Amino acid sequence: MALDKAPEVSETRPDGSCFSIRPSTAEDVPLILSFIRRLAEYEKEPDAVKATESILSQNLFGPTPYAQVVIAYYQPANQPEVPVGFALYFFNFSTWTGKPGLYLEDLFVDQAYRGLGFGKRLLVYLAQVAKGRDCGRFEWVVLDWNEPSLQFYKSLGAVAKKEWIVHRVDGKSLDDLAERM
Repeated sequence: MALDKAPEVSETRPDGSCFSIRPSTAEDVPLILSFIRRLAEYEKEPDAVKATESILSQNLFGPTPYAQVVIAYYQPANQPEVPVGFALYFFNFSTWTGKPGLYLEDLFVDQAYRGLGFGKRLLVYLAQVAKGRDCGRFEWVVLDWNEPSLQFYKSLGAVAKKEWIVHRVDGKSLDDLAERM
């Protein structure tokens, strides 16, 4: 199933700098993996990343792309553009709303560029993508210790759904479950 790419957006800020969000391309895979590794370090699990450039290329840009990535770029006035963050998302489906939902798997902004509105702009962008696709929901999960992110999301109107507990089956447990019958 081919996914339509989200649009590129760009805005010039009052100080003459420019911020843009662009859909990623296959050439961005090394950058995407770099962001994933930095996010894992921030989340105190640097050894948990098993993704490789090959795996990402296949699953993001192969015949069946499973997710989409947008990359945030910042260009200070009269300086080169730099990638400052990314968001990886995919569409799911809600039986209760009867509509698709946008699920944000990861959002990351480099530490040096936090507090400048780039994370907020990425979330607004994804909310616009969700509305444009008639999604009934825009959801993500946050680590319970990540107080700065929890407060940030709350300030944007996000509501923590504490009654829902995430469950995961992976590794050997996934292998074992798949073999049951």
